[in-house]
Amino acid sequence: MDGMKMGASAVKIAVDIMGGDNAPDSIIDGACDSLDAFGGRHKLLLVGPEERISARLKEKGKFGDGRIEIVNATQVVEMGEHPVAAIRSKRDSTISVCMEMVRQKRADAVFSAGNTGAAVASAFFKWRMLPGIDRPGIATLFPTETSPFLLLDSGATVDCTPVNLLHYALMGSIYMTNVVHRKNPRVGLLCNGTEEGKGNKLVQDAYKLISRAEGINFIGNVEGHGLFSGNVDVVVCDGFVGNVMLKSCEQLAVALGHLVKKSIMRKLVWKLGALMIKGAFTDLKKQVDYSEVGGAPLLGVAGVCIIGHGISDAKAVCNGIRSAGEFASQQVNETIAEKVKALNLQN
Repeated sequence: MDGMKMGASAVKIAVDIMGGDNAPDSIIDGACDSLDAFGGRHKLLLVGPEERISARLKEKGKFGDGRIEIVNATQVVEMGEHPVAAIRSKRDSTISVCMEMVRQKRADAVFSAGNTGAAVASAFFKWRMLPGIDRPGIATLFPTETSPFLLLDSGATVDCTPVNLLHYALMGSIYMTNVVHRKNPRVGLLCNGTEEGKGNKLVQDAYKLISRAEGINFIGNVEGHGLFSGNVDVVVCDGFVGNVMLKSCEQLAVALGHLVKKSIMRKLVWKLGALMIKGAFTDLKKQVDYSEVGGAPLLGVAGVCIIGHGISDAKAVCNGIRSAGEFASQQVNETIAEKVKALNLQN
């Protein structure tokens, strides 16, 4: 016991210990780091094999910490498994147990860096959707020259309707306002042209709905080259396009880093110059580092879930748990339900 006490309103977060490429050690390490960083703000329910969790906690000096509860789960949904089939067959999987704890109100939120499809499916089946919302969306923050923008959906729903995109616009706007604290966020619709009437039928019909909706600061269509200029706060698209964009940008960032490093190493004078601006490189790396955010919220479901990257390290897990706590404490879902109810009455 480290003597730290929980606050009276500590957020209870269920953590999928077996989710991700670096599970379970990095997940447990990140959970321990979050307790050190955020004191009594959270109570963590570590879900997974009890013996493995206990052993790692002893190594970290956190076994017996009053802010931690170990919840035994005997099964794991592997990264390559079919999400729905796995959720139905593995009732005692770590992700299913996490979601069930929220359903039973034993936890306020879930963090998982495991199979994304399984997390989405489990949340959908166990929690259902918020009133008026048809499909969930994963909201991912992207860095820009000035301030980050939120992309929604980045992979939860590949086949969308215009109403789904309208709901993404509303949910993204509320999330940016309540959690990221962006006043009157600008919402754009991802398209192959900025003019009204551009895009496929889905985009054209969604444009009409979003432009008429009250409470959304809609700035129209945005093209790919306009995303990173800092002129838009929420970018709306279907999950197929969003997931392709997410993975392309992730790999582009890696490739550019390798190219810069390779070029610098070609000449001694360039190596010396790189040493002189090492601080600038460090700052840039921090701006594009996924672990600084920790994960993406799953919006639209009747619960709080932060989905971490499969390669999440301890730092990413720590920040993902922080994001889950912020999401749960800001009553984002309650605000979404109220706004969607009003929106549906208008439409």
